[in-house]
Amino acid sequence: MTTTYVLDGTRISTLEDFWRVVGEAVNGTGGYFGRNLDAFADCLSGGFGTPDDDDYVVEWRDHQVSRERLGHPETARQLEIRLARCHPTNRPSVRADLDAAREGRGTTVFDWLVEIFDDRVPGGLRLR
Repeated sequence: MTTTYVLDGTRISTLEDFWRVVGEAVNGTGGYFGRNLDAFADCLSGGFGTPDDDDYVVEWRDHQVSRERLGHPETARQLEIRLARCHPTNRPSVRADLDAAREGRGTTVFDWLVEIFDDRVPGGLRLR
């Protein structure tokens, strides 16, 4: 039997909101499902609420709302945080991505999340 986890896109305005919403969708109120992109990808691989040996699907309802809110301004905010914390050898790359986001170019937080979903969710991501 395929399990479907439903995300309410109207509840997502920031990446921090996304972590909360996806954690609750999979593991209930207060549920954890990653607080960074690497942890999130690991959680999607099973064992943190998702079935280890079963297909599951993620349905992101009102995803257009999330797409807008997780656009370039939120991406720039996240990259500013990353720039302050990253290893000095990674700063030029992060700074270039930050400059692009500030100019409304490049991938967005929404794009990052969809790419991870596409790579890790066995049954796929349904954007509704």
